[in-house]
Amino acid sequence: MAQAMAIPAELSCYLLLLALLAIVPLLYLKVSRGRSNSGRRLPPGPWALPVIGHLHHLAGALPHRAMRDLARRHGPLMLLRFGEVPVVIASSADATREIMKTHDLAFASRPIGPMLRRVFQGAEGLLFAPYGDAWRQLRKICTVELLSARRVSSFRHIREDEVGRLLRCVVSAATTGPVNLSERIAAFVADSSVRAISGCRAENRDEFLRLLEEGIKVVPGMSLPDIFPSSRLAMRLSRVPGQIEERRRRMLAFLDTIIQERQESKAAGITGGIIEDLLDVLLRLQKDMDSQYPLTTLNIKVVILDLFAAGSETSSTMLHWAMAELMRNPKAMQRAQEEVRRELAGHDKVTEDSLTNLHYLRLVIKETLRLHPAAPLLLPRECGSPCQVLGFDVPQGAMVLVNAWAIGRDPAQWDAPEEFVPERFEEQGGGGGRDFKGTDFEFVPFGAGRRVCPGMTFGLAHIELALAALLFHFDWKLPEGMAPEKMDMTEQAGLTTRRQSDLLLVAMPRAPVPIE
Repeated sequence: MAQAMAIPAELSCYLLLLALLAIVPLLYLKVSRGRSNSGRRLPPGPWALPVIGHLHHLAGALPHRAMRDLARRHGPLMLLRFGEVPVVIASSADATREIMKTHDLAFASRPIGPMLRRVFQGAEGLLFAPYGDAWRQLRKICTVELLSARRVSSFRHIREDEVGRLLRCVVSAATTGPVNLSERIAAFVADSSVRAISGCRAENRDEFLRLLEEGIKVVPGMSLPDIFPSSRLAMRLSRVPGQIEERRRRMLAFLDTIIQERQESKAAGITGGIIEDLLDVLLRLQKDMDSQYPLTTLNIKVVILDLFAAGSETSSTMLHWAMAELMRNPKAMQRAQEEVRRELAGHDKVTEDSLTNLHYLRLVIKETLRLHPAAPLLLPRECGSPCQVLGFDVPQGAMVLVNAWAIGRDPAQWDAPEEFVPERFEEQGGGGGRDFKGTDFEFVPFGAGRRVCPGMTFGLAHIELALAALLFHFDWKLPEGMAPEKMDMTEQAGLTTRRQSDLLLVAMPRAPVPIE
């Protein structure tokens, strides 16, 4: 899972107040900075204010957009300061290659601020854990036991069952008017993920989704205590710690119920299906592992939350954007539907076996990931040892952000970078051959190197199947004669960058939807 950063509402007043109250002369700051940086060639950046640093440059815009605009003026590697925290921003393929390949080990860790410490309480899981032996052990568990291609494939019957349920929900909703496809997609991905993780649908799924949605709006790293970690006053003034504690308690209670029911079933000799779900695997490993870093129940809960975030939330966001872009680009929609219906002619439903030859559908997914990476700034890294990137010295301890959104729209790498053109990935020189698995650094929606997103295969399996099924079974149009170019494509700030408004579409059945 990746991470977009947004300035919380509570910061707006505090930042202005701090700027007005700052009494440290700018000249003194400039001289002292020059002394402390003697002998180092730091990345450039815009002008800063006392106390708040460069935060005012992000005001009024989504951070990944504001940082792209700053990079156009100051270069592909910038050094900013968010309050007390130095932050290096990479906005080019060359800078990203050095961070994620040349010096990958130096940038393999994650910064853990006050809010993340409150959330994890020593059990950071996989996504946010600092680099080290404990993380390597957990990473091996996830890549070998939980998220391997073989394991993900074993859950295909769940995905196919849930996509059938999605289609029937669309048919039912279409009888009364436009379908809220955003809600239906979110429910499909959540139910499919929950069943793969725990073996059954969650009774209070909607409550869990609401907590997850609220949680991604409180972004670790951008709260007042994270920006001013040495200030006790910042911790007292901020409402975020209380919000985090409450959501943490409720989400862990949700997971407690699932784990307790599973443990009670096993104690009573009741087993699930032939295929182990992910919770079964984790509980088995917890019992069998003899390690310096035991797999605690809290570790298991955090890993499950990581799986939801990396595989569920991002998949839902990508499906939403893919359908929105196809509606906005009728020619791409027509070509995608023609391919799906041609390759699946004679089939009564879409299965994962039938996806093999859907070449253009995969181009649509690639182009969606280029324009709308679920986490436009990925997850933050930390500089663990001094090193140089693009000839500049990166300070040890600095937070490092890679602007995957800006890199995917870089005119130096992409023709017509703001346009939705899936064909670019099959054209020589226009993107053909580029992939998103971490080897082409001009296209890194899932990151690269040691910290590449481990849930990539799990998430893409949902996207391909659901998108193919929606295009095969239905024709789609915008409500009330809305013109495609008038669609609202505004992004919502948060941990992932969702489309701000729900996607309301008129669904017209084309092929019969299979019954249960």
